Amino acid sequence: MEVRDHYGQTEMGMVIGNVWRPELRKPVVPGSMGYPLPGWSCAVLADDADEVVPAGTVGRLAIDTYNSPFLWFPGYAGAPERTAQRFTADGRWYLTGDTAYQDADGRLYFSSRDDDVIIMAGYRIGPFDVESVLVTHEAVVDAAVIGAPDELRGEVLEAYVVLRPGVEPSPDLEKELQQLVKREFAAHAYPRRVHVVADLPKTPSGKIQRFKLREARAQSGR
Repeated sequence: MEVRDHYGQTEMGMVIGNVWRPELRKPVVPGSMGYPLPGWSCAVLADDADEVVPAGTVGRLAIDTYNSPFLWFPGYAGAPERTAQRFTADGRWYLTGDTAYQDADGRLYFSSRDDDVIIMAGYRIGPFDVESVLVTHEAVVDAAVIGAPDELRGEVLEAYVVLRPGVEPSPDLEKELQQLVKREFAAHAYPRRVHVVADLPKTPSGKIQRFKLREARAQSGR
């Protein structure tokens, strides 16, 4: 069965997807959210400027308010400061609060929530990319990745994994998971520590609450 990912927000509804309609249908690429839907125009902006970045570059996922006739969201009622944080100064771009990248064909790929991005020695690393590799290991049921403070690099990656029943944590398994990330994603983006947990904090809709893991780590100091 073919999986067709999509992307949307409460403020907007669905804006990106892999559609079924014959005249719009295109080949599905695993991991891609698809293309902006009719009536919507999306782009990936630089972190430090309201400019579209080259294909393959991770940046801020934004909606072009000038070219999205289906856009109906003017802002949050009674919350001008919150509204201002969502739009660029000129009003051109609505900032989703998520990071993504776009390939040369225009498909969009989710990276992470903007506040979940890990910045390690100048590298911007989306935890979702690392988590997607960790869960391919036969011993892992679920995974979450956060940034941990590091004096030299600013942040380093730490992983929290839920193991399959009957699998015991071990130094060898931790090394296997680290090598898996090095091999399948990036050598610099492997988790420096792997914590085995019974479950992960999630929202009712199943989204990982990484901020709770960061809070728990800060309280424990390790």
